Amino acid sequence: MFALVDCNNFYVSCERVFQPRYEGVPVVVLSNNDGCLISRSDEAKALGLKMGDAFHLVKPTLLEHSVKVFSSNYALYGDMSRRVVRVLCDFAPEVEVYSIDEAFLNLGGMRYWAPEGLEDYAGRIRETVKQHVGIPTAVGVAPTKVLAKMANRLARKRTEQERVWVLGNDAQRLEALERTAVEDIWGIGHRYARKLHEQNICTAAALAAKPRAWVRQHLGGVVGERLWYELHGQACLELEARLPDDEATLGPRATHRQSAACTRSFTRPIADEQKLREAVATFAARAAEKLRAEGLAAHLLTVLLGTDRFSPKPGPSTFSTTIALPSATNDTGQLTHYALGALKRLRRAGTCYTRAGVVCAGLEPEGRVQLGLFEAPEARQKSKQLMEALDTLNKRFGRAKVRYAAAGTKPLSWQGRCDYVSPQFTTNWEQLWRIGDDASRKV
Repeated sequence: MFALVDCNNFYVSCERVFQPRYEGVPVVVLSNNDGCLISRSDEAKALGLKMGDAFHLVKPTLLEHSVKVFSSNYALYGDMSRRVVRVLCDFAPEVEVYSIDEAFLNLGGMRYWAPEGLEDYAGRIRETVKQHVGIPTAVGVAPTKVLAKMANRLARKRTEQERVWVLGNDAQRLEALERTAVEDIWGIGHRYARKLHEQNICTAAALAAKPRAWVRQHLGGVVGERLWYELHGQACLELEARLPDDEATLGPRATHRQSAACTRSFTRPIADEQKLREAVATFAARAAEKLRAEGLAAHLLTVLLGTDRFSPKPGPSTFSTTIALPSATNDTGQLTHYALGALKRLRRAGTCYTRAGVVCAGLEPEGRVQLGLFEAPEARQKSKQLMEALDTLNKRFGRAKVRYAAAGTKPLSWQGRCDYVSPQFTTNWEQLWRIGDDASRKV
């Protein structure tokens, strides 16, 4: 049996933990650069606000209904995600972090929930997460991951106090299939959903009723066949478990990361070369931090520059160049050096850029990196020690408190808007939540 635990309106819930006066109030959280809505409370959804709505377009609606607005605070959300995962690790021997607000639990072979039953055990998971972290969740339990995802979707439609759904037998499974639209099945994208609707297959039950050979032929071969088996209660997708103390459980998606990136939009277009250099150096440093956090090194480095995509001028709005590194690395200094070299080739004088980014790919475990032909082992060991010291200082005093000069020494004038950001209540000593402090209540 698998359980999928999903945090309700996660970013909004994180803000409410430390500012409970917004319980019952419509709340939205904005994307980077305060661009669009990426998280909405149930009250905000009831107002008709949609995921991805542009902030400047819905601002009149937000003002009319006194909706509380927050800029994204990823330091806070990441730490709260870590806390949720640590609680979940007490309830199952294997936990797979699927995203920042979702995790699969492997309940197979467990017997200590038997006296109370799966539904009560799932309810206890919800209650413990709420008590220990303050985040409300929904829990779906089923014999396969696809069905657990389906059960979780059904659970989210219940009242906040009852968001548990268990598919423990065939009758419950068939009921869930009937209640789930085919486009809501985990793994069915827009293209396949449209194709299935054209053939009058509108529910998960209708898809499951098709012959296995038909599904294999029309839904991507073996991938579709696995989905068919999952809908019938036969597990084909294994849990990609992490150790409970693995700091990488904070990663946004997969156990096997394919790339590490940092991209941002600017508050205003930038043509100045020095500001672009500072931005790219900052992004390279952040990507390097992500690599070191997961014990990885990169063979490839890509630098991106973007112009106004709505400009009437013809031609592409995004430009990129990729460099094959002499040997895989996660050293901030080395990645910054190559990123700035790529920027020099990519940038066009007089062109205004609205966004930039650095992407590290071709990843491999840090400990298995092959040395360059003329590279001394001692140099790599010194690099490792330097990066460990850099990360230790920044964890203690705050991100980028210690950084390479290429990233700039003055306030980041190119940084995107975050006009409504809340304090980093759990990760910054200067912004820790203080109960009874009048200043904290005014946040």
